[in-house]
Amino acid sequence: MANNLTAETVHQQFLSLANPEIAEHSQRFFKTGPGDYGAGDQFLGIRVPVLRKQVTRYQQLPNDEVICLLQSPWHEERLFALLVWVKQFQKAPEAEQAHLYDLYLCHTQFINNWDLVDSSAYQIVGAFLAGKDRQPIYPLARSQSLWERRIAMIATFQWIRNHDFEDALAIAKLLLHDNEDLIHKAVGWMLREIGKRDLETEKAFLKAHYPEMPRTMLRYAIEKFPKSERQRYLKGLI
Repeated sequence: MANNLTAETVHQQFLSLANPEIAEHSQRFFKTGPGDYGAGDQFLGIRVPVLRKQVTRYQQLPNDEVICLLQSPWHEERLFALLVWVKQFQKAPEAEQAHLYDLYLCHTQFINNWDLVDSSAYQIVGAFLAGKDRQPIYPLARSQSLWERRIAMIATFQWIRNHDFEDALAIAKLLLHDNEDLIHKAVGWMLREIGKRDLETEKAFLKAHYPEMPRTMLRYAIEKFPKSERQRYLKGLI
């Protein structure tokens, strides 16, 4: 069956699922206006649960066809391609996982919105590097690309889930002075996830760095703290 699956087959299926009203809402939600982070992105109007059903149907799609979809101008097709790779990665032997990891990092220019990153970075990059040398993540954290920097931060979620915080904290420190709001949110989110598992580790990082953290990053990091404690952080009274 896999040999008969093509990107065009998927595209035609997606055209039949398209919804202009959902597409219009998505254009606004994902900030596609001039100068916005998602400027120029296009949407068919297909919700994520519907896409995930299609992943189950087309999970044997060959890699060259997945890459065609990853290069699509349509946001949902790029997301679908990444979800297919996540599904394939989870079932693949190590050699194939290494190949998928390499393909992922060779196509980061198409992983160009926050939902695309968040739906794939920790499941592929983080999962592949979990038991290996983590140094490949650091050039991503220093990249000029907003999306590669977000990939680096979100990839650490795989390790955070296993109570392995060292690299997540190191990358968070590298990104403390990032100019992008979407990076502030990603760093704050990962710090919050560390706090869910080890609150003292999160608080130690905050104590050392919270005065210099962008406001959005700090708010995300302390979101689950008691209100009175949040106020002390925001007023610089810790």
